[in-house]
Amino acid sequence: MLKLIECPRDAIQGFHKAISTAEKIEYMNLLLKVGFDTLDFGSFVSPKAIPQMADTKEVLAALDWRNSKTKLLAIVANQRGAEEACTHEGVKYLGYPFSISETFQLRNTNKTIAESLVLVKNMQDLCKSTDKELVVYISMGFGNPYGDDWRVEIAANRVQEIADLGVKIISLADTVGSAEAESIALLFQKLIPQFPDIEFGAHFHALPEARKDKLKAAFDNGCRRFDAAMQGIGGCPFAKEELVGNIATETLYEFAIENGVDLGLDTDSFVESSAFAAKLFL
Repeated sequence: MLKLIECPRDAIQGFHKAISTAEKIEYMNLLLKVGFDTLDFGSFVSPKAIPQMADTKEVLAALDWRNSKTKLLAIVANQRGAEEACTHEGVKYLGYPFSISETFQLRNTNKTIAESLVLVKNMQDLCKSTDKELVVYISMGFGNPYGDDWRVEIAANRVQEIADLGVKIISLADTVGSAEAESIALLFQKLIPQFPDIEFGAHFHALPEARKDKLKAAFDNGCRRFDAAMQGIGGCPFAKEELVGNIATETLYEFAIENGVDLGLDTDSFVESSAFAAKLFL
């Protein structure tokens, strides 16, 4: 069984045109019918930094999460955002982008790696006290374009520091779409046996022709949690000038079928959501 995390937040935040609150609500309520494990629906961050997420509270208030098996995840970048997210009953997971690259950590959250580790500890304590769960994304998990040092051992050491804080879900993020199958395989080969109590995920950005190769490298080496976005829209606006899209949920669906994995999704709702996304992200 695969865990699918659908990421409309990632698709919307860097999209070239504004998506209205009403459109977000309609789209995400369709996605809540599909049967995904988790919906990465929004973020409690500065509206100046990410204008497309300024209406996260309004969207959340209108989501029919109580009648869905899908759990909600919100991205946060600081203590204030984490505290706000934890006040909302519908939010099950808080996601924090922790980067191996010092350069990108400063660009993305205006914090150093050392400061981010302190923040992760505080967020983990907050989540435990409010019945939430923290998901840490290892941004630039497979390398970076800034010249910052990257090795499998560096990634493993950062994972160790985060695991020592009690975090149980860590997703490795190919933030700029530069990961190759070899580095993906090496990282999961090392980390999954080394940290048997951690649920590892993969958050890939990729051009269409590279999507299945990346999925296969992670899947063949034990990863069973995957982020994706309908139509492959998305990308981090703080990473570089040209956004590289997410793994398309449609591609992940095909990949699962090809590998004999039953995703347990509602097919009609899946098709309807994909068609809606195709029109929304024109």
